[in-house]
Amino acid sequence: MAKQIKTAIQPARDEDYPEWYQQVIKASDLAEKSPVRGCMVIKPWGYAIWENITQTLDAMFKETGVKNAYFPLFIPLSFLEKEAEHVEGFAKECAVVTHHRLEQGENGNLLPAGKLTEPLVIRPTSETIIGDSFSKWIKSYRDLPILINQWANVVRWEMRTRTFLRTSEFLWQEGHTAHATKEEAVSRTKMMLDVYSKFAEDYMAIPVIKGEKSASERFPGAVDTLCIEAMMHDRKALQAGTSHFLGQNFAKASGIRFQSDKEQEEYAWTTSWGVSTRLIGGLIMCHGDDDGIVLPPKIASSQIVLLPIIRKDADRQNIMEYCETLARELKEITFAGRKISVETDDRDIGGARGWEWIKKGIPIRAEIGPRDMAENSVFMARRDRPHREKTSVKRDKFVSDITGILNEIQNNLFNQALSFRKDNTVTIDDKGDFYQFFTPQNKEKPEIHGGFAMSHWCGSEKCEEKIKEDLMVTIRCIPFDNNENEKGKCICCGNDSSKRVVYAKSY
Repeated sequence: MAKQIKTAIQPARDEDYPEWYQQVIKASDLAEKSPVRGCMVIKPWGYAIWENITQTLDAMFKETGVKNAYFPLFIPLSFLEKEAEHVEGFAKECAVVTHHRLEQGENGNLLPAGKLTEPLVIRPTSETIIGDSFSKWIKSYRDLPILINQWANVVRWEMRTRTFLRTSEFLWQEGHTAHATKEEAVSRTKMMLDVYSKFAEDYMAIPVIKGEKSASERFPGAVDTLCIEAMMHDRKALQAGTSHFLGQNFAKASGIRFQSDKEQEEYAWTTSWGVSTRLIGGLIMCHGDDDGIVLPPKIASSQIVLLPIIRKDADRQNIMEYCETLARELKEITFAGRKISVETDDRDIGGARGWEWIKKGIPIRAEIGPRDMAENSVFMARRDRPHREKTSVKRDKFVSDITGILNEIQNNLFNQALSFRKDNTVTIDDKGDFYQFFTPQNKEKPEIHGGFAMSHWCGSEKCEEKIKEDLMVTIRCIPFDNNENEKGKCICCGNDSSKRVVYAKSY
């Protein structure tokens, strides 16, 4: 009888995927639940990932001319009421402040007092309040374009929450731009989606499909919503970034007018675009395994941990000096636009120490004991390979090759994720096959099935809703690389169709 292989995370992915996800977050020391329902505490190891995401994206935004600003957390209720479709889309998720102070009651408890003249909505998104500022800043075509981004937190009062993926409060960036012409705004919408795509693939090692949302899946108030969709290990889709062409809808609602070069008053054309801390959830579900999270080196909290092996007190000083010198050299090396981050862990906790770093997903672990020091080498393990696979590497070669090793790990993670997506993406033209594809064979493990189905859609919202009601499957996007001339039949109603779309279950 074969010996059962134990994993660091219990249950394993194929046993209980939702619980596996929660256990990875706990074991990897990324975050924990807060005393406030639906909110999270992002711990240092997890927040370091977000810092690397923000620093990289911020630089990419600024390369396109975007500048950072900050707008209020509180939005007057009347601002949201100006754009009917927008407020309807967010109404059920809004947290509202109605009072401005507390007073002590008869029983010593605190009671809200000082009712506000107008309720304030805690920022679910900032189109309306930024539109108010734009209306003051923009008077002439010479004031355009305005390219603004803010890094902030938002609140959307979620009923069912899951750490990083869907929480009542989360961190994000939201870009907002205003333009003199429709063409400029559409071009900016596409440009920012390209930025997100490049970041997801080049830095997070997550392959994505770029496309357009169907009308029912658009951002409330938008003319068009573009998105990037990624496949997670349970074969569900994760919307990893969106870019919205808002047309003149919000400009009209907020009064963003300008004098054109033809001396005519016109409304500006606006866009908005954003990504959030759900990217960390995507990172876990795209690269994580049954031993924990696996971090791509380009956005990892740290790239290397040095693990001194000290069995005798007499060896401590020499081994620690060896590690400290090595760490200094490594920290001087630039990788992916910043200096390599190195941890040194000399805790005396036996084998648990190595497992902690495996679970935390650090790309490279390097053990250094008396024998390694005597041979001027390190005993190296990579997180993209089985944990038992370790290699003795000469110290100088380890230093000189480190950027190449990190790049190799980065590329391996991307290629593994891409192969997984390809293996679980199918072209389906038969309705029966389509329904079978999204119906779990094992009812005890319904989360592990399906994938991406490339199927025809006639464009009818009725067909889209029917598929959603029957299977909880939605159109994730209409891919940009779709063959518009490929004729077919709608997977739902059988009517003529000129395009395939990506169908999937999603987060």
